[in-house]
Amino acid sequence: MTIAQKGYRALIPDLYRGKLGLDAAEAQHLMEGLDWPGAVADIAASAKWLKEHGSPKVGVTGFCMGGALTIASAVRIPEVDAAVCFYGIPPPELADPTQAKAPVQAHFGQNDPMKGFSDAESAKALEEKLQKAEVPSEVYIYPNVAHAFMNASPEGIERKKETGFGDHHQEAVDLAWSRFEAWFGKYLKA
Repeated sequence: MTIAQKGYRALIPDLYRGKLGLDAAEAQHLMEGLDWPGAVADIAASAKWLKEHGSPKVGVTGFCMGGALTIASAVRIPEVDAAVCFYGIPPPELADPTQAKAPVQAHFGQNDPMKGFSDAESAKALEEKLQKAEVPSEVYIYPNVAHAFMNASPEGIERKKETGFGDHHQEAVDLAWSRFEAWFGKYLKA
């Protein structure tokens, strides 16, 4: 089920300006060349557009790079009312999570190998920073899963095995989606 099918208006900004990552190598190349502040500006324009066109509240969510941009959006975009990050933490020069103005929920895999970006140690550090700054937050670390554990597509499941990210665990996916729905329900539908 998509986020739109869950009852939300969904808008996906074109952060790559029309370029497509048709395979993992091209997607990696696009991500490495991303203008991160520009991407946050695009998300800000999207949030503003949604509010100007009938959405009283706006949430941001994303996976990997999009997860990091989600946290950056919670920090840098006043129009954001809630954020749900799936495995990704922005570099400190882009956004300091302790400055988040929107409630942040975050999901990480215990076996994620991406040190400093989405590994369990980084997730725990994020949780401590958010708690210390008294940002409304929930940080979840799921056992027995790695990076991209939410990708339940047949191609994604195969790619996780090929890249050493382990087996697919649908129960973790289902639990994360239920937590996502509760968070957005609390902060966006109220």
